[in-house]
Amino acid sequence: MHEPHLILGIGELLWDMLPEGPRLGGAPANFAVMAGRLGNHAAVLSRIGRDDLGRRAVDLLDPLPADTGFLQVDPIHETGRVTVVLKDGQPEYVIHQPAAWDSMELSDEWVQLAARADAICFGSLAQRSHESRQTIQTLAAQTSSECVRVFDVNLRTPFYSGEVIQESLELATVVKMNDGEVPQVLALLGMAAEEGLGTGALRAGADRLIEEFPSLRMVAITRGGHGSLLVTREAWHEHAGLRVRVADTIGAGDAFTAAMTHYLLRSADLETLNEAGNRWGSWVASQSGAMPALPDEVRSALTAAIEG
Repeated sequence: MHEPHLILGIGELLWDMLPEGPRLGGAPANFAVMAGRLGNHAAVLSRIGRDDLGRRAVDLLDPLPADTGFLQVDPIHETGRVTVVLKDGQPEYVIHQPAAWDSMELSDEWVQLAARADAICFGSLAQRSHESRQTIQTLAAQTSSECVRVFDVNLRTPFYSGEVIQESLELATVVKMNDGEVPQVLALLGMAAEEGLGTGALRAGADRLIEEFPSLRMVAITRGGHGSLLVTREAWHEHAGLRVRVADTIGAGDAFTAAMTHYLLRSADLETLNEAGNRWGSWVASQSGAMPALPDEVRSALTAAIEG
């Protein structure tokens, strides 16, 4: 048996305040839960408040395969909250600030963990504050040269800038974004983008990023229900997507990222990476919330479909 890979989700841990009640989320936490469900040792590196929502977050995550032992507790700031309104199944967000995850501290414990990590995932949203931005970028820089460093672009107005995108891409080996974010990222970096969101334009955008950032090995572009596109220096692969009845899309992209990372650590080919991302992303989209219950038979069926 292989030792489980150590995978870190670094950044925001928060509650989505949905019409039907609070639901735990935050891309790094969603990512870590899925990475843990796939058999890795996945830890959440974030900061919660000394409050009821913070305690409830730990209570909810503990039975799931996501290590909460490295969470920081903030004595002043509240656990993060996002007011979510669903419009035609698509989430719209109001991200409250300040939140505890805006004050993530660079601890020795976190630095040592990053140095051992096989993969990390960090985003742009958690870098909206100077302190957390410095912490995240320092942790990414402390990882080994073999570590898979996934930069998950999550452009949430007004919490992003060209500077954060540039600095994050300089640290990343993989960047993941959705098709709508590709022209925005290129514009923020002062790069011209081809018109439209067709495969040719998206591939051209991915090639520009790979050319510009030497550490970048792969660009992953998700296209909602229309699948995904993976581009490396040597090759590219397109997946047409899977038809499912969508409950909501919350956490689907994070499941895609976690599954892709899981198989990337096993040196899978692009076709397998795309299949894994789409299978798990579609399954989460077919369920309510980002961390739905996962029956063993569902896990087995999805794994067989990917690896079969």
